[in-house]
Amino acid sequence: MKITRLTTFVVPPRWLFLRVDTDEGICGWGEPIVEGRAHTIAAAVDELSDYLVGKDPRHIEDLWSVMYRGGFYRGGPVLMSAIAGIDQALWDIKGKHLGQPVHALLGGPVRERIRVYSWIGGDRPADTARAAKEAVARGFTAVKMNATEEMQYVDTYEKVEQVLANVQAVRDAVGAHVGLGLDFHGRVHKPMAKVLMRELAPYKLMFIEEPVLSEHLEALPELAAVSPAPIALGERLYSRYDFKRVLAIGGVDILQPDPSHAGGITETRKIAAMAEAYDVAIALHCPLGPIALAANLQLDAVCHNAFIQEQSLGIHYNAANDLLDYVSDRSVFAYQDGFVAIPNGPGLGIEVNEAYVAERASAGHRWRNPVWRHADGSVAEW
Repeated sequence: MKITRLTTFVVPPRWLFLRVDTDEGICGWGEPIVEGRAHTIAAAVDELSDYLVGKDPRHIEDLWSVMYRGGFYRGGPVLMSAIAGIDQALWDIKGKHLGQPVHALLGGPVRERIRVYSWIGGDRPADTARAAKEAVARGFTAVKMNATEEMQYVDTYEKVEQVLANVQAVRDAVGAHVGLGLDFHGRVHKPMAKVLMRELAPYKLMFIEEPVLSEHLEALPELAAVSPAPIALGERLYSRYDFKRVLAIGGVDILQPDPSHAGGITETRKIAAMAEAYDVAIALHCPLGPIALAANLQLDAVCHNAFIQEQSLGIHYNAANDLLDYVSDRSVFAYQDGFVAIPNGPGLGIEVNEAYVAERASAGHRWRNPVWRHADGSVAEW
């Protein structure tokens, strides 16, 4: 079997899909994306195709190693996200060729389903109590929300009190036993992270995500000492070598690699195994499309330390299209009682609606994250 073509599709709301074709008529799908840089990733996939066309798609480990090591420069969001989507598609091809789900090729499942959480609120958290109540009514047992808007290195207690008021409103709406993840989104610098994490201690948070940017890993043990909430991060790390530093420094309880950023199924499986050796949990990052979610679930099936899965159904970014629009069978992601079943079809376990993908690719997108500024005019972390 030989790879014949790699085709990318820029589709709303902010996604990039990839189809890898073979000379035996089997195609595989992947989702290589850096949000806000879809065309950049498409160009990187095109460059990698120069080596891949004509190769056997079943030799996944070797192809991955060449894509990573063969270009001299390595790592980072662009290359690793391009590799990630290609890797997902290669696993999809291999599973379809053998008539098996990817998780069967990775040793077989350790679970039949995994807990999921729902996003509530938007970039600027508002009306989160109502949204949390609605999510619980739909069957979710956990939710996640952005913690704050812009926050300076040292900011006012008025902003701290607003964060606490939002969290209290959610707790009042859904009670103490619904899981609540609070995403600092890298918007908070260490001085204020210490303040916020100490003040949030009474709210029994499921986790605090990206309390500081991953550039500041050395701050994590200090932050972990001021809060009982588990610390989670990893969406802006791209390889086992990036995560090696996280585990060595300590302070993190939950790793959140994104299989569409961190080298795909092949690399994310290795990251999860590293985390398990440190007794660290996995909660894969996935505010993306259906192909990415399918790849995530194949990993959740085989990673013992995976405990919850992010998914984008109804997320505030999904205005033009939503998670289920691009799959032929919308029941493949069967949400029930706060869980989603692991797909058991061949490959990634989903059937992509190719006609609709082509239709929406004609519209495309140029999604960009907003640029925020502080009151003094300086640029703020989004």
